[in-house]
Amino acid sequence: MTHINIAALRENYTKGSLDVEDVNASPLEQFKKWFHEAIESKLPEPNAMLVSTVSADGKPSARVVLLKGIDEGFTFYTNYLSRKGAELAENPHACITFFWVELERQVRIEGKMEKVSAEESDAYFQVRPLGSQIGAWVSNQSMVIESREVLEEREKHLKEKFGNEPIPRPPHWGGYRLIPEYVEFWQGRPSRLHDRIAYTKLEEHTWKIERLSP
Repeated sequence: MTHINIAALRENYTKGSLDVEDVNASPLEQFKKWFHEAIESKLPEPNAMLVSTVSADGKPSARVVLLKGIDEGFTFYTNYLSRKGAELAENPHACITFFWVELERQVRIEGKMEKVSAEESDAYFQVRPLGSQIGAWVSNQSMVIESREVLEEREKHLKEKFGNEPIPRPPHWGGYRLIPEYVEFWQGRPSRLHDRIAYTKLEEHTWKIERLSP
């Protein structure tokens, strides 16, 4: 096996800059601007984000999911009985992170998770591809299974069960929305002297904006 010097792996970031005077007064509007630029740059899955949760006994875990909406917060959909669902039931404080390496940008968002309304979850579920709708019923997410055949047999059974009828949303499946309390925008710069602009929520629609040392 070829030896890889991990310590020597590094990039010198040169693609942009960011200052307090450059950003929108609202972190949500600033995020939308960067997100639009990520889409326009044709990045692979620009809506991929790392969701970090913490259990009641203080153990962290993280996984990548897909952002599905931006309004007063950041929305994604999942199985409420999964590990992240169980941890959010115990501790709603969470963090989501976007890393757009091609743009040398990162966004970190901290806040509280809340479930979206049943109506909102229903509406999104109905626009999912048929296979994804069936998959939400098939998978007892995060639970141990004996083999992949267990999933395939259950998928076959449910396809036969639902037939050509509309597939209802499983009661254990739906959306979460993270309401931000802290948002940090990171732009890579040369010599590791990166730009970091942080928003801290003071009250509704009011944010303190500060530059952080890299």
